[in-house]
Amino acid sequence: MGLIWEAFAEAWRLLTTGDAAIYEIALRTAVITGFSTSVAAGIGLPLGLFIAIGQFPGQRAFLSLANAGLGMPPVVAGLLVSIALWRSGPLGSLGLIYTPWAIVVAQALIATPIIVAVTAAAVMALPPTLHLQVRAMGAGTVRYLWLIAREARLPILVAVMAGFGAVVSEVGASMMVGGNLSGETRVLTTATVLEVSRGNFGTALALGFILLAMVIAVGVMVTGVQARVRRL
Repeated sequence: MGLIWEAFAEAWRLLTTGDAAIYEIALRTAVITGFSTSVAAGIGLPLGLFIAIGQFPGQRAFLSLANAGLGMPPVVAGLLVSIALWRSGPLGSLGLIYTPWAIVVAQALIATPIIVAVTAAAVMALPPTLHLQVRAMGAGTVRYLWLIAREARLPILVAVMAGFGAVVSEVGASMMVGGNLSGETRVLTTATVLEVSRGNFGTALALGFILLAMVIAVGVMVTGVQARVRRL
């Protein structure tokens, strides 16, 4: 029990005194995960809408791939990105391996299938009569997509949050493509693993508390948006 209390006391001290190293890692994590989630949403939302609404050969196969991507192991995404960005790999000339950009690419690869699958499921769950009504209004393609997305906005918001949750909590891909370099690619999850391996449980707890706070904050924001939409 003594070890637990000591760890909590050290974590509290680090958080309340504003330890520069810890908050630097937290800020880097927020920037990287926010950017990777934005990239994934920019790709995944249109793809999800297209798969759900479009009529094209292989539609079911694309949906199956997206659904399979829901369970993509982060280490597999990290492996694929590592091979692509390795110095002797096809994109090695870009010099992105062991940089924050490599983590963004890996995390976007993890989050995109999740956003695609949940978005497609949300749109496909809408009543078929809704699509007919929107079409009957004479809406063009862009207007039609906008109205359908608006009707499914709450589950689509959940899709984006699910993508964020997947990337902010993963360790393997960030470790593989980022290298966990101090001051450059060290994020909350990889830093926590490192501190535990060193036996610095207080520092690891402090990092874990910040990570939980970030996830809870996003959850509160999403809940607030949901409550507001229901009142409209």
